[in-house]
Amino acid sequence: MPALATPPHSTRLVVVQPLRRRHCAGCRRGPVSMVVLEDGAPRCLDCADLGHLVFLPRGDTALTRRSREESTLSVVVVRFNRRKGRYERQGVLVEEAGLVRAEARCLADAEARRRRRARDARRRAAQDARFTEAFATEILRLFPGCPVDRARTIAAHASVRGSGRVGRSAAGRALSEGAVVSAVVASVRHLDTSYDRLLMSGVPRREARLRIAAGVETVLREWGWGAGIGSGGA
Repeated sequence: MPALATPPHSTRLVVVQPLRRRHCAGCRRGPVSMVVLEDGAPRCLDCADLGHLVFLPRGDTALTRRSREESTLSVVVVRFNRRKGRYERQGVLVEEAGLVRAEARCLADAEARRRRRARDARRRAAQDARFTEAFATEILRLFPGCPVDRARTIAAHASVRGSGRVGRSAAGRALSEGAVVSAVVASVRHLDTSYDRLLMSGVPRREARLRIAAGVETVLREWGWGAGIGSGGA
């Protein structure tokens, strides 16, 4: 696709950041960093009567929204992504006075937003602590011989928010037996056997699991669990 293909929503005013060096078809100045396509020809912001606007890069959603609210005229700025084959928003052009007013509004409620984020963080931390404790309790129910500190360590590791570990899966959040056992097996495999050393020495993962399966099973039995669990888990 050419670098200056017509962007989407061409019925609305859109400014393009060209991928190649472009000169204005009106005043011939250039290269220019932003152009407006008029009848397929690039025009600079001054020739398109947009030179009085200032560029606000994407990233701050609240500031962008308020800047557009405070500006009589605002324009979306896009750039073509060759790899994805589509135009992507880069920011907006807004009136400088509107941006100033928007920044003042954002500063005015910055403290309120900071306190809200802090409250949300405390609430998530409390939820995580309760869930980790429940996970540890379930470990001790299934493995009554597991040391309490070890159960808490396993639960904390498995349930880290955003980690993608078994404790954060749907089954883990439901405290399903399979998820809890999987977390315990994984911990035993890594901490109580030679599994990690085998991997470091180049032994394939499947073979390494087979070699340490008996050791895993021994620990699980000592902790009060039945046989047949050795090679499973995450």
